[in-house]
Amino acid sequence: MIIKVKVIPSSSYEKLEKISEGGYVAHLKEKAEDGKANRKLINLLAKEFGVDWRAIKIKNPKSRNKIVEIKNNGVK
Repeated sequence: MIIKVKVIPSSSYEKLEKISEGGYVAHLKEKAEDGKANRKLINLLAKEFGVDWRAIKIKNPKSRNKIVEIKNNGVK
């Protein structure tokens, strides 16, 4: 499954919002440095979709508008 996620780092709260079919907005407390925000995003998505974090791959890690692949065979 491929989804699009707009990331808002350094937010005052953490929340994953579905805005459309296959489209999400992620508010993250972590800063966008040293991959911290990406790691947190992966953990949030793993929890949301009920998969292992290793089943999630960010295609464009340096962009705020991310394309994320979630493999269904990684179900917990």
